[in-house]
Amino acid sequence: MKPFVVRSLSRLLIACLMMMSFTASAGMIGVDRLSAASGASADRAALMTILARDDVQSQLQARGVDPSDAKARVAAMTDNEVRSVMAQIDALPAGASSNSGWGWAAAVVIALIVWYVWFS
Repeated sequence: MKPFVVRSLSRLLIACLMMMSFTASAGMIGVDRLSAASGASADRAALMTILARDDVQSQLQARGVDPSDAKARVAAMTDNEVRSVMAQIDALPAGASSNSGWGWAAAVVIALIVWYVWFS
């Protein structure tokens, strides 16, 4: 009796689940959509931080640019312009994205391998 009830109840539940309409849907949010809004404001804040530095302000004044005018210009820039300026700053040799450290690390690893093979 018990297996019959369990089997019947299981079949009934399976049929009910199959007849339900599942309307919930989930989708992936792309990284570009997620970071586009926050990336632009982060880039703008980073650019404002750069403009607030004393050495940058002294260089702006030496070139005849008022630092408050430069800050107003950055505030008026579009997101694409700010992103472009930050990409140019990061690409400069004195910028934040220098990959020369990996070259030195590779040279040290190769030297250690050669030394290990040569002397062992």
